[in-house]
Amino acid sequence: MPVRWHLQTPYSFLILNPSLIFELALLGLCTGFLAGLLGLGGGMLMVPFLTFILHARGFPEAYTVKMAVATSLATICFTSLSSVRAHHQRGAVLWPVARVLAPGILVGSFLGSQIATALPSRLLGYLFAVFVAFSATQMFLNRKPLPSRTLPGRAGMFGAGGGIGMLASLVGAGGAFVSVPFMTWCNIPIHNAVATSSALGFPIALAGTIGYLIAGWSLPQMPGGAIGYLYWPGLLVLSIASICTAPLGARVAHSMDIAPLKKLFAALLYCIAVYFVLR
Repeated sequence: MPVRWHLQTPYSFLILNPSLIFELALLGLCTGFLAGLLGLGGGMLMVPFLTFILHARGFPEAYTVKMAVATSLATICFTSLSSVRAHHQRGAVLWPVARVLAPGILVGSFLGSQIATALPSRLLGYLFAVFVAFSATQMFLNRKPLPSRTLPGRAGMFGAGGGIGMLASLVGAGGAFVSVPFMTWCNIPIHNAVATSSALGFPIALAGTIGYLIAGWSLPQMPGGAIGYLYWPGLLVLSIASICTAPLGARVAHSMDIAPLKKLFAALLYCIAVYFVLR
């Protein structure tokens, strides 16, 4: 059965609803700023709020979370490009590191989108809460990595990229909540880690979005504006809004000291952990 996204569906009035556009634009402005500030694609903030917005508008409960994740990933495709451009202009992106991690990220992100349709969300929430809280604690403690610790070889980087991509795709995020702690653990300065993470957001989002499109392509009773699990009116508004504020976030990030930036990132990770537990 083909995907139903024609204007004749009961949800067609939502596509150009002014109040919905305002809500999505506000969410996009906030997530875009976070993308530039912390190297995040904004998904950790976007997914829960977008789920709430779609649920409040009467979208089918069985689809709202997956639609929010898919739309978040698609938005990150645009947000990451805007953010990485600002970081690249400051020479902060470590492109050799991004290139080595990218193959594993593409594979892991695609697989993660397929797994997300099968695993219980409650179990995933608890697992991610523990993992994210551990990462935040490590940053707050500011434990120094061994001076001799460096990035692993190509096989290790492929495995690390696969894990980053899979985790990010499962929750609709840009992967910074995993990639930034991983790179700083390997003695990469926090500013370079944040900037490089913004570059990794694009392959994560692209492969994950394709996966969610495939997974939801033939589902029945999809609301108007949906192509697979992707809600394209939301993608349009969120992308335009987030692109406007991502460069501002990047400028703020490069004006901050390293220690406060790490604490800010750790505080955000704790918020993410609490969200997973409550969800």
